Amino acid sequence: MRQLHLRGQTFTIRFLETPEEMTEVEAIQRAVWPGSETDIVPDHLLLTIAHNGGVVLGAYHQESGRMAGFVYGFPCMRETPQGWQFKHCSHQLGVHPDFRNYGLSFHLKRAQWQWVRHQGLPLITWTYDPLLSRNAHLNIRKLGAICRTYLREVYGAMRDGLNAGLPSDRFLAEMWVEAPRVLRRMEEPPPQALDLAHYLSAGARILNPTARGPHDFPEPVTPPYAPQGDLILVEIPSDFQTLRQADRDLAFRWRMHTRAIFEDLFAQGYLVTDFVHLPEKPPRSFYVLSHGDATLG
Repeated sequence: MRQLHLRGQTFTIRFLETPEEMTEVEAIQRAVWPGSETDIVPDHLLLTIAHNGGVVLGAYHQESGRMAGFVYGFPCMRETPQGWQFKHCSHQLGVHPDFRNYGLSFHLKRAQWQWVRHQGLPLITWTYDPLLSRNAHLNIRKLGAICRTYLREVYGAMRDGLNAGLPSDRFLAEMWVEAPRVLRRMEEPPPQALDLAHYLSAGARILNPTARGPHDFPEPVTPPYAPQGDLILVEIPSDFQTLRQADRDLAFRWRMHTRAIFEDLFAQGYLVTDFVHLPEKPPRSFYVLSHGDATLG
């Protein structure tokens, strides 16, 4: 159990093990992903995970006693050229809308990382939508995960209010538990992050510079420039959720645009190693891709 003081509020992260606690996790899921009851992970499955080598963690708001967020995952295996190897699959992380912007997602994932490290597993993986800037900032910049695998239509046609109507393409995030880049980010305070100016001065090139379209949304440039050098920047919308709600056609074009870019870059040996968000007006967001395994440190 760990107590956190975040922006004037106190939260406690603890292991969840009872049916009543898992029912609270169900309620958080309904608040975060509304619109499809069939997508809710049920309490009995969460209990099974918690009592069979997996982990279900909850963050509680001390003043109200409410569950503010959760994360869960379980040990599994991945196929490698050397045979089957163990890893931890982190399947779901959710923070109730009432408790966003406190940094709980990072602290829940950090607590999960500590548990997996205690178990001696080398790798945590999960999937996320590569067009969600907020998730990319957490997964790549703050947690130190890398991405080198693009998965098309992972979940088929999704029905919840956040994902319906768009191909469910995902990045496979890899968080190598003992990697120096991860260990540095788990320190308190975390290391100073690099900004866009640093990457541009190091020779990085924006592969797909955008134009501003109607309603000031970024428009994807087709075709993108050919990749050159060891550092590449790929721009994505800074607020894809708002863009998708306003213009479904533009959202679909962004999906196809970035699908082609990332599949091509990953096939050429590039991997996502950082993420940069510029809060200026209009805000801009960029993935940083590096070439070769030397960047994993």
